[in-house]
Amino acid sequence: MYDMEITIRIDKRSKQAKVFYEYLKTLPFVELEEHRYNKDTEKAIKEAKSGKTTKISLEDFRKELYS
Repeated sequence: MYDMEITIRIDKRSKQAKVFYEYLKTLPFVELEEHRYNKDTEKAIKEAKSGKTTKISLEDFRKELYS
């Protein structure tokens, strides 16, 4: 037997999409992965939570940003 996997992207802004998504969650053979942010943002959040970031004032950040 073949091990098959598919990816479905659902725009959950409509009522029908929300109902369909809830239905998929009830199926025993469906595994759902939700990503809140893109990969770079997820990485930045993890770094911030683990303390791998440095504190900077808003003023210094703006200077660095606009220089």
